[in-house]
This record gives sequence, structure tokens and C-alpha cells, in this order.
Amino acid sequence: MAKRRQLRGFDLKQIEGVAELIGVDEAGRGALAGPVVAGAVLVSKEFLESRWALGRASRVNDSKQLSVTEREELWGEFDGLAQQGHIHAQFGVADVLEIEQFNILGATKLAMRRALEGIYPPGAFEQKSEPDLFATAEVIARFVPTVSCRVIVDGLALRGFPYPHTGIVKGDGRSLCIAMASIIAKVTRDRLMNELDGKFPGYGFAQHKGYGTEEHRDAVLRLGRTPQHREMFLRKLLAGRVDPEQMDFLGGDG
Repeated sequence: MAKRRQLRGFDLKQIEGVAELIGVDEAGRGALAGPVVAGAVLVSKEFLESRWALGRASRVNDSKQLSVTEREELWGEFDGLAQQGHIHAQFGVADVLEIEQFNILGATKLAMRRALEGIYPPGAFEQKSEPDLFATAEVIARFVPTVSCRVIVDGLALRGFPYPHTGIVKGDGRSLCIAMASIIAKVTRDRLMNELDGKFPGYGFAQHKGYGTEEHRDAVLRLGRTPQHREMFLRKLLAGRVDPEQMDFLGGDG
């Protein structure tokens, strides 16, 4: 519990010098099937010093360290906080076709960008020079003030990402807003995988959420791949279990 309290303290240090802090994390990057989902949560110093943060934030942790029930309960609390304007929370999704097109890292960045765009457009972070002293009202209106906000992302910093940001290694266990984002991403993705379980029965998507469990691997060998399986991931998984020349004939329509 003491470690969880440190998450809020970490964010209080990160928010120094700016008005707002956004934490970003993803879920599903290492799965064999389904989309990759990112969460983004914006907090202010006022929120970090609020009654909820002082009394309830200690329940927040890296989503992988929480039970399904704990994540769902926190999701409900986050929704209430967002409805009241105390935080802003968004998610972004990159589907299997985008994973195949851009690779998993590119798709992860795409999902993160979409989550952040739900809070601020990338251009809002660009430095804008001041208009000329004698500029007309029309010219002045085109100048957008720089957003006083810092973005922190779980893991290493991302090359070619449109938002200025700082990478925080193991950030979902260090930062409150990144941990909150991890819960947003995980709950959203789990719900999507539950929907896919109904569309593709027999694979166990509702149980393993698309990850490479023995049950999942056996289902792929027995039933073939679905359009929700990541082809590159499956090739690596099945390389030692199936004749490589047969791997394109496992079934499914891509």
C-alpha cells in the first residue's frame, strides 16, 4: 500500500512547472489476436490534491496487478470523475489490419495518438510565437497559446511521435496517471475481446484475451486462424509446432 501512495507523489513532482499532466499506457501489445488499445488520462495539480486522490488513489496500481473486479470498480470511479470534470480520460484503438500494416510498435503509437487526440490535438503542443504588437484582431485570433501540459508515457520514449513526451520505464507502477491510463486501456481491450469471443467461439478470447496461452495455441491449431489473429505473431508462435509450408493453410480468411 505504501508503494501505491508513491504514485501520487511521483505525479506531483512531474506536474511541477505545468498546469496539467497526461499519462499514457497500452494494453494488448504482446497478444496473438485482437487490437492494441491505449489509454490517456489527464490530471491537474488540483486533482492530485483533491479528496479523491488523498483518500482513494492508493487503490490504483498497474492494471496487471489488479483483479478484474478491482479494475471495473476503478473504471466506474474514473467515469464519475470524468463526468464531474475532475479528470479527462480517453482511449484509442489500432486494429489487426493496422498492426499488420505498421507493425506492433507503429500500431501502438497510432493507438496512443488517438487516445491523446481525444484530449488535445497535436498542434496544441506546438510553440507559438507572439503576434506582432500592431497585428489585426484577425491575425491575433490565429495564434494559439501553448498548452501548459506534460505528457508521460509508460516505457521508453517513442521516436517519431507527434506529442512531446517523456518515457517512464515501468511507469504504470510509478505514476498515478499512467496507472489510471493502464486501467482504461486494459478494461477497454478486455471488453473488446469479450465481444470477439461471441463472434469467434471456440478460441477462448474471453478467457485469455488473445494472449498466447496453451489453450489459445491449441485452438489455433485445431480451428485455424481468424481475421483477428496477427499473422506475424502466429508465424513466430507456430514455427516450432507446424510444418512451415502448412502455416498459410491453417484456415481463416485473413
